[in-house]
Amino acid sequence: MTTIAILTPDPADSSYRGQWPQVLARLEGALAGADIVAVPESWVDHVEEAGGLTRFPLVLPVLLWGYHRDHARFMQAVKTWTEAGVPLANPASVLGWNSDKSYLARLEAKGVPIPPTRFTDRVTEADVEAAFAAFGAEELVIKPTVSGGAWKTLRLKRGEALADAPEGAAMIQPYLPAIASEGETSLLFFGGTFSHAVNKTPVPGDFRIQVQFGGTYVSVEPPAEAMALAQQVLAAIDEPLLYARIDMTRDGEGRWVLMEAELIEPDFYLKNDPRAGAGFAEAVRARLER
Repeated sequence: MTTIAILTPDPADSSYRGQWPQVLARLEGALAGADIVAVPESWVDHVEEAGGLTRFPLVLPVLLWGYHRDHARFMQAVKTWTEAGVPLANPASVLGWNSDKSYLARLEAKGVPIPPTRFTDRVTEADVEAAFAAFGAEELVIKPTVSGGAWKTLRLKRGEALADAPEGAAMIQPYLPAIASEGETSLLFFGGTFSHAVNKTPVPGDFRIQVQFGGTYVSVEPPAEAMALAQQVLAAIDEPLLYARIDMTRDGEGRWVLMEAELIEPDFYLKNDPRAGAGFAEAVRARLER
């Protein structure tokens, strides 16, 4: 048996306390099938000193949920892990840039279709008015560029006053009605190989597809166009990814657009995986044997 580490949330963060242990159990079960033991390690215990992680042949950051609430400390941890040579997968460099959603602009520059997006250092009424005018939309979605799980994300209708806007850097996009009618589709890749896909729909009247807001998850066979977009995204990233979740939906013209490339701590939705995580475990084993 090989022992590796899985980074887990800050014990003081109660936000995901009812979720992540179940996800960890599914990961542990899948890895056990490949003769791998996973040891949970809270990421906040390794911010300034990484010796406790260098003893593992592989460290998976797949459960460090909540890092966006303490982004400065997270970036310090990434620096510490990089300098110590912690065998991370995905790589520490990827964890750094993928933690700020401004990466979407870089992928767009490489030809990846994304929803119309305006980035701002601080959301103002003027930004909102300009976005409504530029997009010709009746509703906007505003979110911090550093966020997760719809944290501090707003849906704003034309004419509504801006309230509780995110502090700091944010992004503004038109609300895409397909989120309500068709949902968001996630394609999971392990070791560069497609594993499974999940469609996520919100409860009626909401736009948040996360399970904590009542979202429904269903296994699907992704259309060829969705698969093509996912492959385009991975090719544009062109880094050694052990795992990737590519989230997408359709825009107003019916074309698939990238919502996010989740490369840090995505839920793999193993409950919806026909192989129950065997593909993930095989990718981990292959990484260990490189």
